[in-house]
Amino acid sequence: MGSATIRAVDGITLAVEPGEFIALLGASGSGKSSLLNLIAGLDSPTSGSIVVGERNLAAFSRGELAQYRRYAVGMVFQSFNLIPSMTVLENVELPLRFAEVERSKRGAMAKDALERVGLAGRIQHRPIELSGGEQQRVALARALINQPSILLADEPTGNLDSRTGTEVMELIRRLNESLQMTVVLVTHERDLAEKYAERLVSMGDGKVIGDQSNPARTLARGES
Repeated sequence: MGSATIRAVDGITLAVEPGEFIALLGASGSGKSSLLNLIAGLDSPTSGSIVVGERNLAAFSRGELAQYRRYAVGMVFQSFNLIPSMTVLENVELPLRFAEVERSKRGAMAKDALERVGLAGRIQHRPIELSGGEQQRVALARALINQPSILLADEPTGNLDSRTGTEVMELIRRLNESLQMTVVLVTHERDLAEKYAERLVSMGDGKVIGDQSNPARTLARGES
C-alpha cells in the first residue's frame, strides 16, 4: 500500500493432518482468509511452499491449480455465492460442468449431494426462495459434489442466526467424521471453534501466534 509492504501471510509454518478439523482464529485482518485462499489455490505465495498430498501448489501451473480446485478442495463462503438465476439443482451441478462430467450423470450426483444436506425436496427452487440456512446447505452440497478431500469454510455461519448456524456446523462436523474429510474453518468466534474443531490455530498480523489441541472436542470425537 503506497510505500508500505503489507504481509498478509508472514512466514507461517503449519501442518494439517488428513481428516483433521482445525479452526483458524483471529480478528479481521489477521490473515485467516488469505491463508485459506492460499490453501485453496486461489492465491499464489510470493515465497515459500504449500504442500498438499506431497505436491507443492506454489509450483502448479494455472491449469494444474484449476484441476486441484475442481477435485481436491471444496469451499464454503459466508456469502453463499449461489447464482440467483439458477435453480438449486443447477447451482450444485455447476462444478460438474466445469469438470466435464457427462450430462447424463450430473443430475443424479447433484441430487445425492442435496440429499446428504437434507434438501432433496428443494431442487427446483431458486436461492431467493430459500432461507439463509438452506442457501448455506446448497453451498455445502456444491462444495461436496466432486467428493473433495479438503473442505475450506470461510466464516460459514457469519450470515446465519445462532440456531441455523449450529445446524450448518453440525452438518460440517458429521461430514468430517463420516467421510474423514479434512476441514479448515475460518472464524473469529472462539466459542464456535472450541465446540467443533479438534485444533485451534490463532493468527495475528499474518503470523501464527498460537496452536493448541482442543481436548474436549478430541475426547468427544473418540467417544462418538
